[in-house]
Amino acid sequence: MANKDDDNQTGVRRGQQGRGRRVTASDVANAARVSRSAVSRAFTPGAYLDKDKRALILKTAHQLGYRPNALAASLHGSSTNLVGVVAGSLDNLYDSEFLAQLIAGLNQANKWPLVLAGGDSCIEEAILSILDYPLDALIIRGGSIPSSLIETCAKLNIPLLFSGHVVDAPFTDCVCCRNGAGAALAVDHLVERGRTAFGFLGGPSSRSSTLERLEGTEERLKHHGLELQIRHFCDYSYENGRKAAKEMLAQAKLDALLCANDAMALGALSAIRATLGLKVPDDLSIIGFDDVALAAWPDFNLTTLRNPIDQTVAEILRLLELRLDSPDKPNEVVLVDPVLMRRGTD
Repeated sequence: MANKDDDNQTGVRRGQQGRGRRVTASDVANAARVSRSAVSRAFTPGAYLDKDKRALILKTAHQLGYRPNALAASLHGSSTNLVGVVAGSLDNLYDSEFLAQLIAGLNQANKWPLVLAGGDSCIEEAILSILDYPLDALIIRGGSIPSSLIETCAKLNIPLLFSGHVVDAPFTDCVCCRNGAGAALAVDHLVERGRTAFGFLGGPSSRSSTLERLEGTEERLKHHGLELQIRHFCDYSYENGRKAAKEMLAQAKLDALLCANDAMALGALSAIRATLGLKVPDDLSIIGFDDVALAAWPDFNLTTLRNPIDQTVAEILRLLELRLDSPDKPNEVVLVDPVLMRRGTD
């Protein structure tokens, strides 16, 4: 704890700068009666500075509660370690779990995420606002963005990384799930179990992931000499899954329902158990997609296709480092294999 003489020596007490104003290097320089550049050298590893002067500066900085501004310092270099993340809607269980792991991975790599979340309607506005910051890169989870924004990022030399969506653009890398292969895996498994009447419950028809999962379902059914009985598209949500399942089963007699994400599968499972009088899996098999944490809860025990977040995040971080080390490297598209997680609904 600083004594009174220490305060008199520096001429500034801790907190004297007033609430809401950060103590600056200039404050330390004035209090220690040294130059601003000397303060900078005192906090720069390897920089030359007289030992006694460094000790005085560090002591003064401690008394004032000063910490160097890492962002300001980084602006003088080639990298700020700031990474923009456009996360989509956090109401989506998969996206929220993905974001948590991505942030942890970025922090571990000494990268600091600037995160914006929201639905498709605010993606363009969000990206425009985030481009005002000195970003090393921009990561976009799901959805799509206007080509004009991709061109803006290219002009600003901000590389892009897409998760869940393949984009062909300069300085752009992508990590995506093999959606069609996952759907085919589910079809093969259910056909082996004797299922023949399939329905598909998809997300918005504008989403590439939904269309890829639908295409994979239809192609694999055709391989087995079967046809899809009914398809339904809606927003990814539990409530929409409940409503859609009732509508689909009122129109077609099904013994298998493939859902484009787990939230809809859980909603469908709830409706079927509670109101439709069918037994799962005796009367009807249900398979989801993503394998969010909730799917494994005993009350649900949902069979689903794991879209592995840990592998996806690891690939994003790998591609990010490669791009920052070699900005002109060729673009990469990494495809991640889904895994069938057999539980109690197939």
